[in-house]
Amino acid sequence: MLLFVGLSACHAGRFVVYNVPDLRDHQKFAARPVLRRAGEPFRFHQPKQPVILQLPANVTRRGHASLESFLRRTGTVAFLVIRHDTLLIEHYFDGYQAASAVPSFSVAKGFVSALVGVAVAEGAIGSVLDPIRKYVPELDSTSFQRITLEHLLNMRSGIAFREDYWNPFGDVARFYYGRNLSRYVRHLRVGQAPDKVLAYQSANTQLLSIAISRATGRPLAHYLQEKLWQPLGMEFDASWSLDRPNGTEKAFCCLNARARDFAKLGRLYLRHGEWDGLQVLPRAWVETSVFDSAARARNGHRYSYHWRHRVDYRAALSGETPVDRRGMPVPIPDFFAEGILGQFVYVYPGKDFIVVRLGKRTGSTHWAKFAQQLAELN
Repeated sequence: MLLFVGLSACHAGRFVVYNVPDLRDHQKFAARPVLRRAGEPFRFHQPKQPVILQLPANVTRRGHASLESFLRRTGTVAFLVIRHDTLLIEHYFDGYQAASAVPSFSVAKGFVSALVGVAVAEGAIGSVLDPIRKYVPELDSTSFQRITLEHLLNMRSGIAFREDYWNPFGDVARFYYGRNLSRYVRHLRVGQAPDKVLAYQSANTQLLSIAISRATGRPLAHYLQEKLWQPLGMEFDASWSLDRPNGTEKAFCCLNARARDFAKLGRLYLRHGEWDGLQVLPRAWVETSVFDSAARARNGHRYSYHWRHRVDYRAALSGETPVDRRGMPVPIPDFFAEGILGQFVYVYPGKDFIVVRLGKRTGSTHWAKFAQQLAELN
């Protein structure tokens, strides 16, 4: 018993006790509630008759006769396909239902980015060009002074941070399992000058969330509740996991919600920040985040403002996708938020197509490519 208590007291010990991230993690950590608004929520339309989607050939070649078969065998627990605000497909597996909460993992980063946009629009945050030390002054005054909020949004901060989910002594394990995020943030160091390379690091998101909370004077979960969760008419309450009871939100990973409500983040961006007549998120913020080609090009069309994009270099080399004058593949006009274990909120604007996939493992499936293929086939 003493050994168990000792292990649980440190982040490496908690890693051993809890093993690795899984779908029960929202039950393991303290959390701050995010409450839906009173009254009728926003609901996607139901199709007038059952919908059968055409499957990609590479899926049928693997022996899957139906979408359900494929999803069940790939560890999926929830899968939604939405087009023109109609919920074409809604499947749940392994005892999960529409009301089952699922950890977002890094899909939460998309929500944090949106909240930065709201805080800038309201004037709580002056600009994405502000140095992070304006809001987190305890960071090292020399090395962090040049790092802006935009560097953090684009994962170009230069912070030295090991994004290794399977190493109990790695930085992200300390952030995930540790009990004092404020102290861990103070000890962050910079490895190289900002704006040099794309380096995906959860510390960037955590710093942004601290900036939001301090600029607005509210915990991150409360700001999410007021500015997004209630305006979007979420169907269920949610929660944001904390480092300890009444502590700090683990902003880089741990928003716990339902599949239908995750889909509404995709709808908000698909609609350029407008929600049934209300401009919830500034149109200019959404344009810069996911639609602006110059902003997307900064990271090779792969990442912008905490959203991912697909560029299929292998398909371009084989002649399956078009290339530009320089022989580079033309970027796919989609974007998505992605989390470990294959959590996805995927948006294909040209098809008015949203896919949400929540799972207990990623497996060998390239979920963004699969969602793109579904959009283009249907």
